Amino acid sequence: MQLLRRLMPRKGLHSTKFFAWALIAPAAAYMCLIVAWPLVETIRLSFTNSGLGIEDYVGFANYEKLLSSRKFPDTIGRTFYWMFLSVGLKLILGLIGASLLAANLKGKAAFRVLVMPPWIVPIAIGCIGWLWLYNGHFGILSGVLQNLGIIDGPFEFLAYKNSAFYSAIVTDVWIGTPMITIFLLAAIQNVPRDLYEAAYIDGASRWYRFRRITMPQIMPMFASMALLSAIWTFNSFEIIWILTEGGPRGGTTTLIVDTYKTAIANYKYGQGATRAVLIVAILAVFSLLYLWLVNKVNKKYGDEK
Repeated sequence: MQLLRRLMPRKGLHSTKFFAWALIAPAAAYMCLIVAWPLVETIRLSFTNSGLGIEDYVGFANYEKLLSSRKFPDTIGRTFYWMFLSVGLKLILGLIGASLLAANLKGKAAFRVLVMPPWIVPIAIGCIGWLWLYNGHFGILSGVLQNLGIIDGPFEFLAYKNSAFYSAIVTDVWIGTPMITIFLLAAIQNVPRDLYEAAYIDGASRWYRFRRITMPQIMPMFASMALLSAIWTFNSFEIIWILTEGGPRGGTTTLIVDTYKTAIANYKYGQGATRAVLIVAILAVFSLLYLWLVNKVNKKYGDEK
């Protein structure tokens, strides 16, 4: 503290500004080194045909090739479908889980602990466990379906395009739901108890209290988790890659997986950078949407409080 007091300016506007810039300089340098420079380099590579031993300027040729590709509409559509379906399920299950964990029940502390493992366990380990579950010959899911008479023989969940895609969705929801549950639980616990007591005295039902008290009060957190989860899910790579590597026949290839395949597997760094720039642009739109929507929701429900 004494050293900080000695460094602090005692007089003069210019000295104060210099001290403020000196404080933020290390963080600014770190952001430029870790974020700004890789982004600029990626944009530069997107205008080249960079690969193994070659790098020539090609202008917008990579962007024209990507946008005119027959596979691109399917890939981008699959990516958004993956994101909206996964995020929607996470929000629904997270809201239900948070409401149940907030109820005054015996043993709720134990249930709050049990909801955490999917989020705490490393993604790779969790996905390997799901690989065993989806196996058609010794996986428990295929065995249960056979015992129930739903299927006649072993079923490989990850061997077909549709089943592999929805299996990856289930795994992603399993991993991401606990986080949303915990955050929504924290928001529900911050709702003033007086509002519930007053509504209960007036004869309001549980559904009415949930719809008119709980949801408006937690809406800022709900909106934040929805948009943040959308960004994280859009960028999700590990789950799909560990389960299917984008297969079968491209059935689970999203934009981020396609970027990895192009840049790393096929050594087409320029085309891979083009896809990365497109991802940055899409996520930038989501970030702006996030800031706008959160500010709007906070203003609306903050005025009601």
